[in-house]
Amino acid sequence: MTDKNLRQYTIGWIGTGRMGFAMAKRLLQAGCDVSVYNRTKAKAEPLQEYGAKVVDTPAELADRDIIFTMVSGPADLYSVVCGEQGVLSGSATPGLMIDASSVSEDGSLRVRVALNERGCDMLSAPVSGNAKVIKAGRLTIVVSGPKPAFVKAEPFLDEIGEGVTYVGEGELARMVKICHNVLLGVVTQSLAEILVLAEKGGVSRHALLDFINNSVMGSMFSRYKSPAFVNLDWTPTFTPVLLRKDLDLGLAAGEKLGVPLPVTESTREQVQNSIDAGHTDCDFGILLEMQALASGLELCSEDIRVDDGLS
Repeated sequence: MTDKNLRQYTIGWIGTGRMGFAMAKRLLQAGCDVSVYNRTKAKAEPLQEYGAKVVDTPAELADRDIIFTMVSGPADLYSVVCGEQGVLSGSATPGLMIDASSVSEDGSLRVRVALNERGCDMLSAPVSGNAKVIKAGRLTIVVSGPKPAFVKAEPFLDEIGEGVTYVGEGELARMVKICHNVLLGVVTQSLAEILVLAEKGGVSRHALLDFINNSVMGSMFSRYKSPAFVNLDWTPTFTPVLLRKDLDLGLAAGEKLGVPLPVTESTREQVQNSIDAGHTDCDFGILLEMQALASGLELCSEDIRVDDGLS
């Protein structure tokens, strides 16, 4: 899409944490007209270098054609949309709201109803990836809501990521995201277990991961997580606290729908153990060190350059 077409609609962006910043930056670099808000204004201000206008309240974005939100949870989502200085606090109403946050179906529906009452459509558009994945153009997005709204939004979503999947009306994208993050936790715990098992059996972590990544069991995730597992780099991309939240959402959905999730329950216990040990602000890959501790193994960085598949 040309810059001219991308400027057909004005864009508002709420939430410039690690993910939101990188996503908004891609729209700016594509030539979009973007105004941004973040609760801590200093985190949004660097986007001015790329052409963003930084505003002081979400309410100032209400006249934008499309508003994206990328916030930490349902309470924050409700606040920036329906709160005292939220998008809907004045007389103006945006044309479309796109929420990329990981929130519950109920939390999303509450905001959707409020927006619909003001004549604004909403798309649920949670994502898979981290800031490095976004920079590499490999972010994937699952979307649900009114189909005409998706058609309007799709060109902008395509600028943010490489894979956009429309799954239907309402909150269906939330269920997909919950299932995705349950798998994320379970796979990470499984990788932690086999890496410790192999290392206690005399096999280096980088050798096992090299084999896994080149086998049918390898994935983009296992490859881009390999440098962290090999060199014990727990710079946060997604914290144990955030992973616990999503596992809880999955377990709640399982209980509601009558689906036993024993593997998820076990993984949730391991994540809780890592939080109880004080690992709250690091990367959820710390599950590897927790597994090693439980196995009587002291880990050391292998200090080896490993390809993450994103460069």
